[in-house]
Amino acid sequence: MSLVLGLDSSTQSLSAVLLDTESGAILADDSVNFGNDLPQFGQPHGYDESGARGEVHSNPLMWLEALDLLLGRMKEGGVDFSEVTAVSGSGQQHGSVYLGSCFGEKLAQLDPSSNLASQLSGCLTRQSSPIWMDSSTGAECAEIAAAVGGNEVVCAKSGSVAVERFTGPQIRKFAKSDPAAYAETGIIHLVSSFFASIMAGKNVAIDHGDGAGMNLMNLAAKDWDADLVNATADGLGEKLPPCAPSASKSGAISSYFVTKYGFSPTCETIIWSGDNPCSLIGMGAASPGKVVISLGTSDTLFAAMPEPRTDPNGFGHVFGNPAGGYMSLICFKNGSLAREAVKNQFKLEWSAFEKEGLSKTLLGNGGLMMLPFYEPEITPALDTGGPIFSELGTHPAEQVVRAVLECQFLNMRTHSDWLGVDPERIFITGGASENDGIAQVIANVFGVPVERLDVPGSATIGAGMRAAHGMGEDLSGLESKFSRPKEGRTIEPEAGAKEVYDEMIGDFVEFLNRQ
Repeated sequence: MSLVLGLDSSTQSLSAVLLDTESGAILADDSVNFGNDLPQFGQPHGYDESGARGEVHSNPLMWLEALDLLLGRMKEGGVDFSEVTAVSGSGQQHGSVYLGSCFGEKLAQLDPSSNLASQLSGCLTRQSSPIWMDSSTGAECAEIAAAVGGNEVVCAKSGSVAVERFTGPQIRKFAKSDPAAYAETGIIHLVSSFFASIMAGKNVAIDHGDGAGMNLMNLAAKDWDADLVNATADGLGEKLPPCAPSASKSGAISSYFVTKYGFSPTCETIIWSGDNPCSLIGMGAASPGKVVISLGTSDTLFAAMPEPRTDPNGFGHVFGNPAGGYMSLICFKNGSLAREAVKNQFKLEWSAFEKEGLSKTLLGNGGLMMLPFYEPEITPALDTGGPIFSELGTHPAEQVVRAVLECQFLNMRTHSDWLGVDPERIFITGGASENDGIAQVIANVFGVPVERLDVPGSATIGAGMRAAHGMGEDLSGLESKFSRPKEGRTIEPEAGAKEVYDEMIGDFVEFLNRQ
């Protein structure tokens, strides 16, 4: 039996899974919800909801309290951490933690008779951490882009245009707004490298997967880009941890966890990555040619890439693939937001998407299209006041249901062409993936079979798989055990669908470009 522990620090919770990599079994799992389990921090959804002008921050001490609470709860529940051979984790991407030079020294001297938060609170030079939901750095994005020659240069270097939620612009804003605290900052960690450092008892590197979500790392060189770093803030290069491959070991686990929770002193720590790169691993899509669509509040499309190709329109993002190479991520804000709006408009149940929509209409919807953006969209960048139909008038429920689904996935297909990936099948996950009608439209629009993934908590599972991979286990073998499609749930494209949507996609692009 070979046991590994995967951890995931998400927006609202800290979760853990214990994997037996020999049998493919999940032996234990647990989670601490920040709002429910740590109400004293006053962040019911995992972040401060009083932020002004797009500021969204979390309390890093809350994350530390959650780590102690989670491991203590699992130990009390019977988990024997002494059998764990390796630990790794996943952190919500783009979040950053600002610490004084004392942080490394404090980590090396942690007292297991006390807790993490009380011992490390004095190291914070910034009492809150901006997270991925923050949209307050528009001015800083423009300044960084201008300093290096435009967003085309930023994208070519880092894999993304300058983005408000990315870490570089967040660092620049901090350096401008509180220069004294920035000067006192000795090291800036991502959420992932912050936790990885705590587990290892020393400052550790930022992995290529998460580092690429900062507008600071050069994708081709897989190291900090001097032009981007200098354009972001003075002296920043001295405050960043080094970059390293995602499978890098960072040494044995801190003695704090050995004494307090019973980990073996030989347990290895593997550096952490971001939640999106870890999800790519957990969903079994680490090899080029596999495409995963996650259907949630926002929809996202993941795909592994052998080369760092970037989106010429600046909508998609390219990160490091923890398995080596690169990965793409394209986010579509109006995912279930739009589907739910249609459901509520016509007072439908989810099952009615088949009964009231798809079963009563033909492929292509008789030419009726819509821009399915009930909220401002980021792919493409449109600030709409609601959906726009290609034909004026009142449309019945069945046509609107088909229109929102067909056009969501035509939009997804249009904005993923730059990847140069020609998948033989698409894997889907997330709450809406259980809806047969939605799955059928994806199969039809992309013209390939669709399979549902049976992966509960893909980022946490991916973190555990990365721990095993860092210890030398074969990743494809781990995928066969932990990233399995659900049996008997494959959806094939309908006859003639490919021809319908190959013809329709040109009309959709023309319709989109008119807005």
